[in-house]
Amino acid sequence: MEQSIIDNTKGKKGDIRGCLAVLGSTFAIFLPGSLVFGFPGLMGSIWKEMLQIESGALGYVMFFMLASLGVFMFFVGKWTTTIGVRKLMMIGTIITSLATLMIAFVANIWMIYLWAFLVGGASCFIYSPGINSVQRWHPQKRGLVSGIVNLTFGISAAIMVPIFRIMIEAVGYQTLCIALAIITLIVGLIASQYTEIPEKVKGSQTQQRKTAEASNKVSEGDFTPREAIKTKSFWLIWSVWALMGAAGVTMVTLSVNLGLSRGFDLAAAATILTAYNLTNGISRLVSGAISDVIGRKVTLAITFVAAGIAYMILPYAYSLGVLSILAAMIGFGYGTLFSCSAPMISDCFGLKNFGIILGLVFTAYGFIASIIGPAVSGYILTVTNNNYTAVFNYLAVFCIISAVLIMLVKNPKKKESTA
Repeated sequence: MEQSIIDNTKGKKGDIRGCLAVLGSTFAIFLPGSLVFGFPGLMGSIWKEMLQIESGALGYVMFFMLASLGVFMFFVGKWTTTIGVRKLMMIGTIITSLATLMIAFVANIWMIYLWAFLVGGASCFIYSPGINSVQRWHPQKRGLVSGIVNLTFGISAAIMVPIFRIMIEAVGYQTLCIALAIITLIVGLIASQYTEIPEKVKGSQTQQRKTAEASNKVSEGDFTPREAIKTKSFWLIWSVWALMGAAGVTMVTLSVNLGLSRGFDLAAAATILTAYNLTNGISRLVSGAISDVIGRKVTLAITFVAAGIAYMILPYAYSLGVLSILAAMIGFGYGTLFSCSAPMISDCFGLKNFGIILGLVFTAYGFIASIIGPAVSGYILTVTNNNYTAVFNYLAVFCIISAVLIMLVKNPKKKESTA
């Protein structure tokens, strides 16, 4: 009886720590998410005017940001269980803060590239460990809790971009960056204290047992990273991340400049980016729920096709409302890529090596999508004198191909990896 009461007490403490892990992970990723998905798009026109640079040069901002994801995501997946979630998040927070402080004193395009590389890499130290932590604390609700963190990561820019714009007008660019660096540091360091995985938290034996029991149920289907990369499904998912990742993330840099090219002022043009980021965030929770009913492949394919259609229509849209709706369709497809393909990876290859395999998939996003998306799109705009029709049709093809590829993914059997 006494032991039962003790276990029940420990279980309640574990539940509280699990809830704190979700809250800590969401607060820690909020401001870094707004920098990743909001800052390059909003600040692009400002940097362009400040430094007298062309759109093509700004296209490489997202290249450096995504390239750092490709570099660090794999290693962070390995470091999560050795270094620990809390320490990794603290490192990511400090790097984000210092990079944002640096960009307040931007003097050339290479400082912007360095900022992008540092912020992109730092987001790996916060996002991947956070997803890993909440899934370990809530093994029976992996889709829900990872969806909450994903929602925060994606929707943060929709909330903060209007605030950034108001602050620029009120206090100026430099003061905004300094204030953002300080707030990011304070919030991130506090939030990260509650994010450690249950295996490293003293007194969480009951929760550890729940996690172990849930893990044991799927242990027989867990793939090692080496086994995973020998399957067709891995490379299909990898290719989708390269293509749809490129099509989705490029809208971050194109949206505001597109609005300006249509004759809108910065405040109105930023609405297009806000619409994109709003659905980019919402879809990360909504699409997960939908995929539980109609399946992940169908959900991904439908939203990819919708994004492709939106890109095809964009060259002929001139009203702010239509532009925002089309950008929102693209944002929804991009957010669905995150919300549904991550659980698809664990469905296909198990949870045991999820962080490492996710990191391997992210090499497509970091090294390929960054080049064929923002970089190539910026180059096309430069050589065609800002011909958005060519760029949007180019990105639409990526969306449609991704829809076809994702439908070909099947849950591999262990023997497939050794064939």
